[in-house]
Amino acid sequence: MNDVDAVKPAEERAKELRHPEKAHKPAHPIPRKPAWIRVRAPTSPGYQETRALMRRQHLHTVCEEAACPNIGECWSRRHATVMILGDTCTRACAFCNVRTGTPKPSDPLEPENLAVAVAEMGLKHVVVTSVDRDDLDDGGAGQFVRCIECIRALAPATTIEVLTPDFLRKEGAIEAVAAARPDVYNHNLETVPRLYPTIRPGARYFHSLRLLDTVKRLDPALFTKSGIMVGLGETRTEVLQVMDDLRSAGVDFLTIGQYLQPTPRHAPIDRFVPPAEFDNYARLARAKGFLMVSASPLTRSSYHADRDFERLRAARLAQDTAAG
Repeated sequence: MNDVDAVKPAEERAKELRHPEKAHKPAHPIPRKPAWIRVRAPTSPGYQETRALMRRQHLHTVCEEAACPNIGECWSRRHATVMILGDTCTRACAFCNVRTGTPKPSDPLEPENLAVAVAEMGLKHVVVTSVDRDDLDDGGAGQFVRCIECIRALAPATTIEVLTPDFLRKEGAIEAVAAARPDVYNHNLETVPRLYPTIRPGARYFHSLRLLDTVKRLDPALFTKSGIMVGLGETRTEVLQVMDDLRSAGVDFLTIGQYLQPTPRHAPIDRFVPPAEFDNYARLARAKGFLMVSASPLTRSSYHADRDFERLRAARLAQDTAAG
């Protein structure tokens, strides 16, 4: 450790260990959040119970790993988004707080442990996501399939939403997860195509778009979902183009939320988008034909996912009734 590192706060050094590839990048001060984004620290008994259950079943959650601002609210309602395939990602997106590095081998007991937690929590709806696992031949698709199967066996009344990686260059992976028939297949575009080289360098915009289109073509009955962040430097025109691209791929549900900078070494916030702009995006997205839209500063992929799934299902029923 050099003299400069020695005087760094312990918290900052710990964050650099989570993101070693960002340690030598220029630091960008994190601006103070506006009033419409600030949330209270989690303290409720429900939060503590959910945390204890996750530890007991040896499960990771994206709520913790990605430093989600909604963790207090969601965990107090016993709703958590489980992150399978470990806590270490093989990619290094400029926006993400999940640890990067060389992952450990997948846990063969993880699908069963997840199903036990879902049953014990009595969840009506569960969201299962993962880190990117470019080191695995199938990108982790098989683990998603086993998780779906175990949840169906132990908690058959629970609806299942998967939020998968892009499975780039993993032949058959998308098809395998779609064939397991989750109730919702989610894959986030994250940002506009112009910003991919700096914000999501390991991914390809049109591959992610094709993934969503492929899922819908394989099983038109599956709900498909995707989301983006704003406040990274995108323009309104670019956001509207992403909406059009997603509708062309048949995506049912769009989420739009504010990007929040995890550490000074992550991509800087370009601006805080005011709530009125989110309302405008929501109106435009609904006019473009999305069955469901969730757009607000605190919106995240799985925020209120249980409630939103009921609304999504009702919206399709109303659409089918009107068409029939």
